[in-house]
Amino acid sequence: MLQNMTEGASLKLIIPFTVPLLIGNVFQQLYNIADIIIVGRTIGVNALAAVGAVSPLFMLTMVLTIGLSNGFTVVTGQRYGAQDMQGMRRSIATCVVLSLFFVLLIIGIMHLVIDPMLVMMNIPPELMEDAYAYVMIIVDGLLAMMAYNLLSGIMRSLGDSKTPLYFLIISSIVNIILALVFIIIFGWGVPGSAFALVIAQAFSAVLCVIYIYKRFPQLHIHRSDFQLDWPELWAHLRMGLPMAVQFSVLGLGIIILQSVCNKFGSDQIAGFTTAMRVEQLALQPMISFGIAMAVFTAQNFGARRFDRIRDAVHRCSLLTLAFSLFAAVVVFAFGEEVIGIFLDNPSPTVMEAAHLYILYTVPVYFFLSQIFIYRNACQGMGVSMIPMLSGMVELIMRSIAAIYLSVPFGYEGICMAEPIAWISCAVFVFAAYHYFVRLLEKKYTPVN
Repeated sequence: MLQNMTEGASLKLIIPFTVPLLIGNVFQQLYNIADIIIVGRTIGVNALAAVGAVSPLFMLTMVLTIGLSNGFTVVTGQRYGAQDMQGMRRSIATCVVLSLFFVLLIIGIMHLVIDPMLVMMNIPPELMEDAYAYVMIIVDGLLAMMAYNLLSGIMRSLGDSKTPLYFLIISSIVNIILALVFIIIFGWGVPGSAFALVIAQAFSAVLCVIYIYKRFPQLHIHRSDFQLDWPELWAHLRMGLPMAVQFSVLGLGIIILQSVCNKFGSDQIAGFTTAMRVEQLALQPMISFGIAMAVFTAQNFGARRFDRIRDAVHRCSLLTLAFSLFAAVVVFAFGEEVIGIFLDNPSPTVMEAAHLYILYTVPVYFFLSQIFIYRNACQGMGVSMIPMLSGMVELIMRSIAAIYLSVPFGYEGICMAEPIAWISCAVFVFAAYHYFVRLLEKKYTPVN
């Protein structure tokens, strides 16, 4: 069901929209977490380390598709908020064309640069074969990932967050079943995990296509909708490219962080990988509110309702503060128990590495929560340069901290890098949002 967010109490719209989005994001994390658990407990620490060592490359390709699709569909949401149905369908057609072009471009580039990237990431020799196989299967299946992210992004931009959730739950179950079959029964090892992931994503994309075709005739695009020109393409590129750059910059920061971590051996890689998976689960409420904020802001920006944007940002900022405190308590209290799920009898070194990362990052979850709210609000208002610049702030601070702090402090220096990056970025996006919301409100408010 499509939903207009330009009328009604902001939280009464945002919270019901966010809940299925949150559940969906948790299930999306199960794609990775299921792989990590199955690989770690059935194959061993080295297999887990191999997947973890290249997980930033997987994350880079994933966030590129998410960044492009989320950026492109901001335009779709704005036109829906302005009740421009013809423009909305033309936007969907443009999203399809641009997404296909960029996913093929990303696949081609990754094939060219994968070997030097793996060398740059300091992958231990004993992990190289599995690491290479895993990441290349993911790259070659990138079209499925882009298709699901685009189709679910279109539905969310129009106020429907429940349907993508249902399909994601189904595909997550498919992923877990296939991973168990491919690894345990067929004996495919680490590549089996990657194949399961790609097939499950393709399945969810097919479900989205069938559902949109049968339930939403107003979203059906025709040949006339593909009459693209440069202004139409640029309207989407100016939103999608900065978002993609922002996510890719963040991905590069994680790659640099992982490459420094990879120098410390398999136990530290395994500990770092499991700790980051626990963190990703804990942060899902904040991430979900951020996505909801982008949709809400885009529709209300299309309707020029800046009062509603201000109110929603303020209320969601307080809500994510509460969630960040709750997540910090939960991770501190149960983090080690959750880490133990990933491996069968993990060594003390692995547990120590995971616990140390949690110890440094949990206290600053609040700053990270504010990044999601203010950055996505800027994105929804069409200020696409702010998400990109905020990503650069994170990249610079994370890279400098990881490279230079790891020299005197070793692995502990890597754990310090994330809090430094988050605090710096939070300050930047907070100031940017308040500057641009005043500027845009003044620009679009008619003078009596």
